[in-house]
Amino acid sequence: MRGMTLVLVGALLSACASQGDTPQQSTQDKTQAVRDFIEVRELAEVDKMASASSDSWTALEERFLLYEGRRATHLVEFARRCFELEDNSRIVADKRWDASYIRARFDTIRGCRIHRIYALTEDEVAELESIGEAPGSRN
Repeated sequence: MRGMTLVLVGALLSACASQGDTPQQSTQDKTQAVRDFIEVRELAEVDKMASASSDSWTALEERFLLYEGRRATHLVEFARRCFELEDNSRIVADKRWDASYIRARFDTIRGCRIHRIYALTEDEVAELESIGEAPGSRN
């Protein structure tokens, strides 16, 4: 039932996004879709995640990103909109208390303080990557 609800929310957001919404409305819709996903999936919040120099991340929008580590992928929520994810002219040094871990509430990514970190399964990662896209738009 939860999966069906999420698919319905995604389809509705995709339909709204294709009707000429402004970029700000589209970002707000995607932010709400990610928050709905967290609530519906009852994602487990964790205090920290392992970190290494080979890790990568993909911005979902200005408040959320997918952080891909060697062993797991996590959803990261920032305390504020993080414009630095897309604006390379505003890169700020990251704060880390431990080189092996990134911690919520203390550390930063691209200078933006991390508010929450959620553990994800592979299926949840795939769903989050497709939030806001029209059904069938990926090959």
